[in-house]
Amino acid sequence: MRILVIEDEAAIADFVQRGLQAEGHAVRCAADGIVGERAALDDEVDLVVLDVMLPGQDGFSVLRAIRQAKPALPVIMLSARAGVEDRVAGLDHGATDYVTKPFSFDELAARVRAHLRTPLQRDATTLEAAGIRLNLLSRKIVRDGVEVHLSAKEFDLLAYFLRHPDQALSRQQILGAVWNYDFDPGTNVVEVYIRYLRRKLALPDRPAPIETIRSVGYRLNTS
Repeated sequence: MRILVIEDEAAIADFVQRGLQAEGHAVRCAADGIVGERAALDDEVDLVVLDVMLPGQDGFSVLRAIRQAKPALPVIMLSARAGVEDRVAGLDHGATDYVTKPFSFDELAARVRAHLRTPLQRDATTLEAAGIRLNLLSRKIVRDGVEVHLSAKEFDLLAYFLRHPDQALSRQQILGAVWNYDFDPGTNVVEVYIRYLRRKLALPDRPAPIETIRSVGYRLNTS
């Protein structure tokens, strides 16, 4: 896959580039926000690793430009700011994932693999499975012709399921992808939002297609 790393710290950029190349990816680096934004928008890129603090233009500005032009392009943000409010800000700006410095390469590589698993839907502006159609640009959701209204976090959760149809997703995977928790904080937020999502997706003659997989997690059933 083609990965763009936008990072001004040469040591970190080199560390990430070498590691991702060893995993078989084609990696290009940009050392400032202006060059990085241009590369993300003009080049064929499958995923972007984006630092928050950059010369020329900050990472959030770059992210906004990417989201306007390529709303489905996975963007993993890097930041030394580890506070919950900083993670929330990154995700609210449209980041696919948020990794705090310092980080292990194994952690970053796992996140890269997770967000590159669905190449057929990665560049689409619409995700579709199990009779559900979700538009990433308009944020409109329709199930079997019936429009569904979701909150921002419910939308993110459904998009994650649609990117992984028929896959058993663990609670920890969902926490990491949707809430960006690297550990289990002892919250039942996943269960609560699954319940919200099921209620809103259910139709009079058809229950929501989100199944509970005992001792594993949840799955979006497309059969």
